[in-house]
Amino acid sequence: MPIRNQPLSRRHFLKGTGASVALPLLGAMTPTFGAGVARASQPVSRFVAICGGLGFHAPFLFPDQPGREYELTQYLGRIAEHRDQFTVFSGLSHPEQNGNNGHASALTWLTSAQRPGLPGFRNTISLDQLMAHHLGGVTRLPYLCLANDGGSLSWTSNGINIPSQSSPAKLFKTLFVDGSEKEVADQMRDLRRGRSILDAVQDDARRLDKSLGQADQHKLDEYFTAIRDLEQRIGQSEAWTRRPKPVVDYEQPQDVADRNDIIARQRLMYDMMVLALQTDSTRVMTLSLGGMNAVPSNIPGVKTDWHNLSHHGKDDEKIAELRLIEEAEFDAFNRFLGQLRAVDENGRTLLDNTAVLFGSNLGNASAHDWRNLPIILAGGGYRHGNYVAHDAKDNTPLANLFVSLAQRMEIETDRFGSSTAESVRGLETV
Repeated sequence: MPIRNQPLSRRHFLKGTGASVALPLLGAMTPTFGAGVARASQPVSRFVAICGGLGFHAPFLFPDQPGREYELTQYLGRIAEHRDQFTVFSGLSHPEQNGNNGHASALTWLTSAQRPGLPGFRNTISLDQLMAHHLGGVTRLPYLCLANDGGSLSWTSNGINIPSQSSPAKLFKTLFVDGSEKEVADQMRDLRRGRSILDAVQDDARRLDKSLGQADQHKLDEYFTAIRDLEQRIGQSEAWTRRPKPVVDYEQPQDVADRNDIIARQRLMYDMMVLALQTDSTRVMTLSLGGMNAVPSNIPGVKTDWHNLSHHGKDDEKIAELRLIEEAEFDAFNRFLGQLRAVDENGRTLLDNTAVLFGSNLGNASAHDWRNLPIILAGGGYRHGNYVAHDAKDNTPLANLFVSLAQRMEIETDRFGSSTAESVRGLETV
């Protein structure tokens, strides 16, 4: 096969049905990509967080004995082909997660803020947003906040929930379909208008600053910080707007029409996530798998609504149906891990370079118990193949794991949220 002397162009299109699509990220393209693309000597670290809001039945997930020789459980058996690529943790949680309802701990799964939803509660920055802020504009999208149900795991430093994208079709267009000249011009105009509005608001705030007391000045400082962040993001957006988007060998998808076909929707969103990571369109993303008060479609044997099943009350028939749903979720997750593992990045795999946090904010969803959370960490360059059991009653802060994940993204920090240490027992780097 002849060797190319010149790198392939990012605009090397593949012609097919529907929208024009193009080549995935290839080694031959590396010289033409920006600073955000992984180099052979500089592997890129990425982070993905996936949360199932209705939990995972612990007896089907956690092995009886910890260690590297653990026996596969019903759920771990569904991802057994990647056993050497993930670590299972039990005995982790965030403290003080009693909130204003049984599912309030979903608000704080990536923040570890306490007393979610109760009077005086104010959320804090989520782990993904800390990472995105650190990375800045190195990729087209600093982060992706995704969901199957419209929920969101991501929170700003001011405790504002970031809206999620639940349409794979719209996400694909954002990632890979270039706008027309008019659409690009309109976007640039909107960005300039946003910058003008920020300038005007900032001028007014500066004039007001002189007449405020100390407490109000502190609040205004936070406001100025938020404005500076917005200005930075606008500048980054302007820089990326006129750059051609990466092209992928994937036909433009259509959203799954059946809202109750949760597994088809998960699989399609996972496809988009792989493409986003493979093309270095982003390095940080979250996915809320959610749940619903409806019967999932196309899972043989399931005839009861999912939320009802999660509150099984140890009813064997309900647990049997719940198992079918959660096994299907693990099958979809297994496929996602396989897709990441199949992508070569200069001798490493995309999974090697991506820390994938998979779990739930509920340890026992039937009782809305937020302790002893199901946590799996895959990829990311860690030494895996282990089941690490922390104390099931006196839990280790999950945020300790978050500190290590942040440091893996080259963030200089020794704490995050409710953390008490810089790592968790059983987490080993290669």
